[in-house]
Amino acid sequence: MATVHFGRLLGPVGFSRTVAIKRLHPQYAKDPDFVSMFLDEARLAARVQHPNVVSTLDVVALGDELFLVLEYVEGEALARLLRACRTAGTRLPPRAAATIITGSLYGLHAAHEAKNERGEPLQLVHRDVSPQNLLVGVDGVTRVLDFGIAKAVGRAQVTREGQIKGKLSYMPPEQINGADVDRRADVYAAGVVLWEALTAQRLFEGENDGQVLSKILKSDIPKPSLVIPDLPPTVDAIVLKSMHKDPNKRFGTAWEMAVALEEALGVETPRRVGEIVHDIADEAIARRSARRKQLESYQDLSAMVTASSVLAAPHPNAPTPIDPGRDEKTIKRKPPRSILLALAIMAGLGAATALALVAFVEWQKSSQGAEAAPNPTVGPATPPAASAAELAPPKDVTPEASPPPAPSHSPSQIASTPLPTATVAPTAVPPVRPPPVATTSQKTTTPPPAKDCEPPYVIVDGIRKLKPQCI
Repeated sequence: MATVHFGRLLGPVGFSRTVAIKRLHPQYAKDPDFVSMFLDEARLAARVQHPNVVSTLDVVALGDELFLVLEYVEGEALARLLRACRTAGTRLPPRAAATIITGSLYGLHAAHEAKNERGEPLQLVHRDVSPQNLLVGVDGVTRVLDFGIAKAVGRAQVTREGQIKGKLSYMPPEQINGADVDRRADVYAAGVVLWEALTAQRLFEGENDGQVLSKILKSDIPKPSLVIPDLPPTVDAIVLKSMHKDPNKRFGTAWEMAVALEEALGVETPRRVGEIVHDIADEAIARRSARRKQLESYQDLSAMVTASSVLAAPHPNAPTPIDPGRDEKTIKRKPPRSILLALAIMAGLGAATALALVAFVEWQKSSQGAEAAPNPTVGPATPPAASAAELAPPKDVTPEASPPPAPSHSPSQIASTPLPTATVAPTAVPPVRPPPVATTSQKTTTPPPAKDCEPPYVIVDGIRKLKPQCI
């Protein structure tokens, strides 16, 4: 449904931050249901502030594209960690596995307790708790992500009658049967993930969905101690209670389950969990880290910024994609006022990874005087050597691109020409006037501001959109 990118937020006085950018795929951007779901995800996730939940920084719109700007976390999805363990014939240490799940339970509890702006409970249910949506950072902290199909009071996008959302293998019986669900559905899913994290095996597998459904609805849950003989009986009890077919016999809250798990197995230190993540996924993490450092090394771009913005300046020696298995695409650009977008998409990167794509965008002005025009653009008086070639009318650009996030206290700048693969929508900011510059006897002329460009954007449904005449 969406592609996750790697981006960089730059601001004045040397401010910078690496972010992840989620872009809705083009085929879904025209579907009102998917657009509504995408925007709902941003609104709901923004209401959940907790160390064990990936933070949503902004949602921006530009043209036909929508962008969700997220906290960047260096780490790996639990699904990939468990897959690597199965391939190697190993398992996570029980205490580390319990600590990873405990962190996710605290994040889920924060989501379940979230309130709207009026202080009213949102009654939020994630409905898609799975190893794919748990990100384990190299800092040893587990974070919940992807509230795309979450259920909540006042949500614009609702599930149609007879429609089931979520991953079947982690779905509680009541959700499969179409009954109303509450936070205990997430407790059930967390129990399935706990069983798999402890054993490094899949709990509900079958040749088809029918077999999986039959196992979920009719089969007894095997104790994890059958796979790990030295596991304490209290852990078996926690797993079986969390996955009881009767919601009333499960833990009432994710918090209760987390506390019980801590008491049964103890808590591993974040340092140790981070070491385990590195041991299992060191190659992938190192590859992404190198990509991130390359992006962050373009310090000369910060001189171009007069307001918070995500810059992209295609570098002459643009790095190859993190995943060399997928070719870069060449994008033709029109010279005037276009943004040079370079996009290097990583194959097989899901939303759970949240750190795949390097994004670089350079605001460019054509035929402008010394003073900034009303349209929020950014350009250096003396172009940096690394990107001087790109300041001319762009030719073909080999990808690497990105949209941006904006801190809530100050609007963000973004601009973009149509992209070949995804959809998202950035925001604009009021024009920023640079300080007076000493001039010679020759006068420079400033083009008259476009009509109705103060400010150069309008707000529609809470999202800033650029006015066409101000671009």
